[in-house]
Amino acid sequence: MSIDTKAQKAIQLLQSLIETQSFSSEEEGTAQLITTWLEDAGITLSRKRNNIYAFNKHYDASKPLLLLNSHHDTVFPNKGYTRDPYNAEIKDGKLYGLGSNDAGASLVGLLTAFVHFYDQANLSHNIVIVASAEEESSGPNGLNSMLEVLPHIDVAIVGEPTLMNLAIAEKGLVVFNAEVHGTAGHAAHIRENMAIYNVVKSLNWFESLKFDKVSEVLGETKVTVTQINAGSQHNVVPAKVDLVIDVRVNEHYTNQEIADYFVKNAPCDVIAPRSLRLNSSRIPKEHALVQAGIAMGRETYGSPTLSDQACLSCPSLKLGIGDSTRSHMADEFVYIHEIEEGIQLYIELLERFLKGK
Repeated sequence: MSIDTKAQKAIQLLQSLIETQSFSSEEEGTAQLITTWLEDAGITLSRKRNNIYAFNKHYDASKPLLLLNSHHDTVFPNKGYTRDPYNAEIKDGKLYGLGSNDAGASLVGLLTAFVHFYDQANLSHNIVIVASAEEESSGPNGLNSMLEVLPHIDVAIVGEPTLMNLAIAEKGLVVFNAEVHGTAGHAAHIRENMAIYNVVKSLNWFESLKFDKVSEVLGETKVTVTQINAGSQHNVVPAKVDLVIDVRVNEHYTNQEIADYFVKNAPCDVIAPRSLRLNSSRIPKEHALVQAGIAMGRETYGSPTLSDQACLSCPSLKLGIGDSTRSHMADEFVYIHEIEEGIQLYIELLERFLKGK
């Protein structure tokens, strides 16, 4: 089958996915579309909830395992849409629709590459493809739930829009709730120890906080106070101010290390983090998978956005079709030529990595 025919089939699948609502945890329809598409290609597959997965035909337990992964759930459509988000229209070389760019194009590209290698023997690695659910919500029934049923994964490609450049590191995320306390009272009375005034010290501390270890690809660990809430009425001095702190963590720190530092040093009461599982991800630039991409002329960089890489403990490369800046935007789209070129690049990369070509 020619690359053009492969791309045409991939685009048709993507159009069907766009036209089928698939919010996180509501992906039954798109899971069935992917199942049918793979079965029509002669693939033996399995399903766990709304996660579809399959292994290459000549699986050999003595070989390491390469994971190909992208997701088929979407966020809710942006209120700024001027088009029907579920109308997979192609116009002026663009395929429009919710999930077209994030991450439908990468998903159909990886599915196509998997089918290409499915029945090939003498590969250096086994391959498992996982079309996963609940990525957008970091839900409990997505890729993280698949790790208990899959064999040990040695390396992974996670399909998210990167303009088919090589995101060799990804920042982790840890979110904290914090409280600044004071004395409650009537606004008409002069009072010391007012929580709202006390919060200034904490805001200054978070604003000036710098972690020493700076990443060559991800830069600094970034700390941002994103929410403040206090008070119930104009004449009551509140006893407490609630803060939310968003921390984007580079690969030199674990989320647990950040949590320990905050609890010990912050000038306010830091509540336990909401989650510690969304750690930073990376793959060494010297890894054969990355070197194969560099040999193809692809650039390396560090990604500030979070993906399902966060639940993987193996070296993982983020690589996908489309542009991350279009993700979650109104009138989301992907270029047709990006899909066609992306499929070619996925196959060439895997030829180099799996066959040493």
